[in-house]
Amino acid sequence: MKPHVESLQAQSRQGNDMIELYRALRTPRMIEERMLLLLRQGKISKWFSGIGQEAISVGSTIALDPADIILPMHRNLGVFTTRKVDLVRLFRQLLGRDGGFSKGRERSFHFGAPEYNIIGMISHLAAMLPVADGFALAFQLRKQQNIALAFTGDGASSEGDFHEALNLAAVWNLPVIFLIENNGYGLSTPTHEQYRCKHLADRAIGYGIRGVRIDGNDVLRVRETISRARQDIIAGAGPVLIEAETFRMRGHEEASGIKYVPKALLQKWQKKDPLLRFEKHLLKSGLIDQAGIEEISASIRAEIEQALEQALSSPEPASTAAAELADVYAPTPAISTQSEAGADHELRFVDAISEGLRQKMQADDTVILMGQDIADYGGVFKITQGFVEEFGRERVRNTPIIESGVVGAAMGLALAGFKPVVEMQFADFVTCAFNQIANNLAKTHYRWGSAINVTIRMPAGGGMGAGPFHSQTPEAWFLHVPGLKVAYPATPADAKGLLLSAIDDPNPVLFFEHKGLYRSLKGMVPTGLQPVPFGQAAICRQGTDATIITWGKGVHLALQAAEKLSAQGAEIEVIDLRTLAPWDKDSVLASVAKTSRALILHEANLTCGFGAEIAAVLSEAAFTSLDAPIMRVAALDTPVPFSPNLEKNLYMPDERLLPQLYKLLEF
Repeated sequence: MKPHVESLQAQSRQGNDMIELYRALRTPRMIEERMLLLLRQGKISKWFSGIGQEAISVGSTIALDPADIILPMHRNLGVFTTRKVDLVRLFRQLLGRDGGFSKGRERSFHFGAPEYNIIGMISHLAAMLPVADGFALAFQLRKQQNIALAFTGDGASSEGDFHEALNLAAVWNLPVIFLIENNGYGLSTPTHEQYRCKHLADRAIGYGIRGVRIDGNDVLRVRETISRARQDIIAGAGPVLIEAETFRMRGHEEASGIKYVPKALLQKWQKKDPLLRFEKHLLKSGLIDQAGIEEISASIRAEIEQALEQALSSPEPASTAAAELADVYAPTPAISTQSEAGADHELRFVDAISEGLRQKMQADDTVILMGQDIADYGGVFKITQGFVEEFGRERVRNTPIIESGVVGAAMGLALAGFKPVVEMQFADFVTCAFNQIANNLAKTHYRWGSAINVTIRMPAGGGMGAGPFHSQTPEAWFLHVPGLKVAYPATPADAKGLLLSAIDDPNPVLFFEHKGLYRSLKGMVPTGLQPVPFGQAAICRQGTDATIITWGKGVHLALQAAEKLSAQGAEIEVIDLRTLAPWDKDSVLASVAKTSRALILHEANLTCGFGAEIAAVLSEAAFTSLDAPIMRVAALDTPVPFSPNLEKNLYMPDERLLPQLYKLLEF
């Protein structure tokens, strides 16, 4: 082919490319204008406008590979339209109609579309940035030539998850772009009241990564910057922080208005409108004329109206209580409880957990361990000692001190098909990750149907004089949250078996391990991979006169008390729940129907402990079987004291158990 012919063809391709870019830029603007009209007509309830910011969403998305993961925010409609998300389904979602992405459970852009490699946001700002780290880690582990791109705003750059995510990405050299849309305001707070540094991109210096500042209203500059950053990341250059300067031309959401914005500032940025700027560029370069612009606009308008007509004619979502409850958790595959060949052997509680982790990692290379000091040091309780030598640093990963960041990253890993296990150094420290657990892990399956296979190991419990921040057993904090599962084993065999089930469960599991049992308790444990199903209580001791319902270390306290009472002629049945979400109501009700008396024992504080829920169920479902009031024995309603004398004799429930049992039996 002659050189001038090749040149003409290249120019033609470039021209077509520019026209397609213009079409991609105009599409979200026209959809937004239509949505604002629907808002005024009362056909949608809320809208977060991205008018004036489209160049960032569109330019970024076009620059990426379709297999790259994007985590958008409120004002990134252009991500969805540029990824060619079906408009009818998208409009049904935005209008809250049946046939959207979230079955009417989420509004606007709080939904995921994994089939388009788009991961939905939650309202808590910056929370999805650690999730982007998890996806990026998955690409890194699989040696895929892909990246994750996470959008955030100037306001969210003050959140803790922003800092944790950037630091983790830097430490692990992850293939991820953090893209700040600096649009001038966090709701009504101007940027000069949000941070003191001159440019947000300068924050990259503190993490040892690259920082880039660009004109976010120049779609060509955005596309070029993201494309170059992606190439560099794929080549191993590590994460990058990009600050795209733009402006929010409308309110945070439409009801907020923009009275607080100076008119001169609005006029200044109106002249920088990304759509008009690119339009002028195309007209000036001769790549399009006014007739061409009108033709493209008419074509887009027709697509929008056709899709809107279908969406508006769709019914409101309808459901049943059973259907809603069924979608809170991902279905758990049936598990085999048959032990592999080999005799049981005696292990300490701590060693049973370690053996379960090791054997599961040997059998399944998607299991990844993450936590503080878990590699060479083996964790503060030495459960993962020797693991890094056997499995390598890719699968046994020390993290910075970032509880929220590591849980968010675990979510990204899980969405990418891994089975991450996160070790909280102490269960008490999980408070720093509460948002990620309660709002991200727990709600995702109900919101848009993706399973979240994350196991969080929680060394918990007192009795060791460790004070108020290393001794709590906070299971009740999480049992109020639909979507989480909670296991609390009492024996070495259950510690291993329940952990195996947790790792394979497609739902987030909080796995409590009482520290007081680690090295004080031994028991026979299956040598192979024998999981213990969730939701099946164990009757540890048969009895006829009363039932103690308990879990964790409480099981052993209950058994000791039952032995003492047996010598006095009273036979106490002891039920170990083993898992608290789900919990085995049928076994508890059957036992209470037999004994007619119930006492609930737990180490956590009495008020609003899980025992209150069990008592409520018994009062509703077993009232006619009861010959005495339901009783509870639990910790004193104080923080855990440091003094061993105060902890053992006042705080812990140990000394109160026998007196309450006598009272129960004498009623």
